[in-house]
Amino acid sequence: MVYILMADGFEEIEGIMVVDLLRRARIDIKMVSISDTKDVISSHNVPIKTDILIDEMEEDYDMLVLPGGLKGTNNLKASLKVKEVITKQYEKGGYLAAICAAPTVYGEMGLLKGKKATCYPGLEDGLIGAEWTGDSVTVAVDGKFITSRSLATSVDFALKIIEILAGKEAADKVAAGVVYRGW
Repeated sequence: MVYILMADGFEEIEGIMVVDLLRRARIDIKMVSISDTKDVISSHNVPIKTDILIDEMEEDYDMLVLPGGLKGTNNLKASLKVKEVITKQYEKGGYLAAICAAPTVYGEMGLLKGKKATCYPGLEDGLIGAEWTGDSVTVAVDGKFITSRSLATSVDFALKIIEILAGKEAADKVAAGVVYRGW
């Protein structure tokens, strides 16, 4: 199970691209609202109905994914419940993925110390303790952390998650199905 945490102000492409491509790979995912309603409003005022609320998450899952968007990322950072589920996932050694501004959630929690990571250009200071991978890396993987740069790297990010959870063949099949040439 992959939980994609969605907060008001999340960047819709970064969230929905992951949802779409992981579902194409037949990976079980749930869109999770971090508030008390399943209705979330994206950074460009697109209403999204999530699958569950954060309080409905089950304990056993494979990965947490944080879409970016500055407002959405700030809402993730402000949520004690989000910090709680991230901490539990980190402590059990599970996968933690984030794109755009969202890797700074892990950085500011002190979880990226000594890890290679990337994020939206200009937000590198939020990757506290991490080794920033530079402008040329679109997706950084270090241990159980997967980080990516921006909306433009959403396909690469989703395909890397598929590769990690279901294998390179599954990622290649999804990439071919959407006629993606960058993979």
